[in-house]
Amino acid sequence: MNEKIKAKIIGIGSYLPEKVLSNFDLEKMVDTSDEWIVTRTGIKERRISEKDEYTSDMAFMAAKRALENAKILPEDIDVIICATLTPDYIFPSTSCILQNKLEAVNSAAMDVQAACTGFIYGLSIAKAYIESGQYKNILVVASEKLSSIIDYEDRSTCVLFGDGAAACVVGLKGDNALDIESVDIGADGACSDLLMLPGGGCRNPASYETVDKKMHFIQMSGNEVFKHAVRRMISSTKTALKKADLEESDITWLIPHQANLRIIEAIAKRFSRVDPQKVIQEGIKKYGNTSASSVCIVLDELCKSGKLNKGDNILLTAFGSGFTWGSTVLSKRD
Repeated sequence: MNEKIKAKIIGIGSYLPEKVLSNFDLEKMVDTSDEWIVTRTGIKERRISEKDEYTSDMAFMAAKRALENAKILPEDIDVIICATLTPDYIFPSTSCILQNKLEAVNSAAMDVQAACTGFIYGLSIAKAYIESGQYKNILVVASEKLSSIIDYEDRSTCVLFGDGAAACVVGLKGDNALDIESVDIGADGACSDLLMLPGGGCRNPASYETVDKKMHFIQMSGNEVFKHAVRRMISSTKTALKKADLEESDITWLIPHQANLRIIEAIAKRFSRVDPQKVIQEGIKKYGNTSASSVCIVLDELCKSGKLNKGDNILLTAFGSGFTWGSTVLSKRD
């Protein structure tokens, strides 16, 4: 009997803007301090894109690197899935703009909006496409220009977020590939008002009133989001492990959503059998919360670090507005 077809990440890449916004820079902009930010979030700095550097531009840079890493050409891509909550426009989709930039002439294109869980949602779609035999190469991109929707007078939110992009190619064959063992995704729309951008959609289209009320900036109930995030991500990781027929002790690397150091530490406590040195938290320190691109940026850095070994299992988990959540187990078999 033939072994079941298994989708793999066959190429990966990321991009971060050059401009660094440190906590000391923020001290000059809003009533905060480096000590306050580090104590509550673990963040030291974040990257901010230039005014004329957009979500599609960052997506393009990350996608090019992923394609080069996969050793395939843009015309080999069958579908582009772009996960973002900061699209260039409401329409056309950012994925279509990216398709044109890449000259991926044979590719379909779609955007996925699952906030910070967007990459894992995109990965779940790509896995299904590949394993069904419908397509051969899927480009999953997560790109965010969160600085465009941040109120830099609101110290509770402006310290948290940064810009960046990451991408991976999902297919069947490639050097140093990562098998996608399982994916779990979920949602709870009853909590949608706890983390949202209230202005700009058809319910609150742009007007003088929505601008005056700062409805085009992120609004968040931080404490409530924290409690839901930890609980939902832990539950999702359990499901993903069960689907992959693995135990906690089988996990080599844990990559939680890089949103807040306290959240990462709370999840790490649940995975006490994972070496604390292999619970990755460098992303939150250097980049802040980059939403959909968060876990993929860190995964790219891990893949390029030379620290991955044959037989390693990697667990990614994320949580975002909606609420949405998801986890995936990856394994290095080559």
